[in-house]
Amino acid sequence: MTAAARALALLAESDQTVAVAESLTGGLVAAELTSVPGASRAFRGSVTAYATALKRDLLGVDAALLERRGAVDPDVALQMAAGVRERLAAGWGIATTGVAGPDPQDGQPVGTVYVAVCGPVGGALGAGKVAALRLNGDRAEIRRESVRSVLELLVGELSGNARAQDTEQNGGN
Repeated sequence: MTAAARALALLAESDQTVAVAESLTGGLVAAELTSVPGASRAFRGSVTAYATALKRDLLGVDAALLERRGAVDPDVALQMAAGVRERLAAGWGIATTGVAGPDPQDGQPVGTVYVAVCGPVGGALGAGKVAALRLNGDRAEIRRESVRSVLELLVGELSGNARAQDTEQNGGN
């Protein structure tokens, strides 16, 4: 089972939804999710905010943060995930931002990628989680691995959230 199928199954089991904010992956995460039959039970939609101004205007990423650090930044990834979660009214938001190449961007080398997930406040996740990736390969490989990584991050958080809820329902331990 693919990471997309696992994520969607976990979301459907708990009657939750996900929305996606993408930059370097340009819609590949959404395409991966919607390739799974029945994805509409849990997938709300996506925003491909390739231009930095769209990260600010559509996803609510802090303008001062973008000005100070550029779009390739862990806090930008987290704000993208939180913004798409809020704007698309989903339980979970995931995001990708980074440099697929061929040239460096915002002072960051090719292969620098941040993926983020933001879930329900008060759940096992709290505010969110970001993974920093240093990927090798060509542009297509970097983008493909970014898709896999953000979906695996979501699966991990959903699995942890399910375990936490189960523990809570069973009185600890």
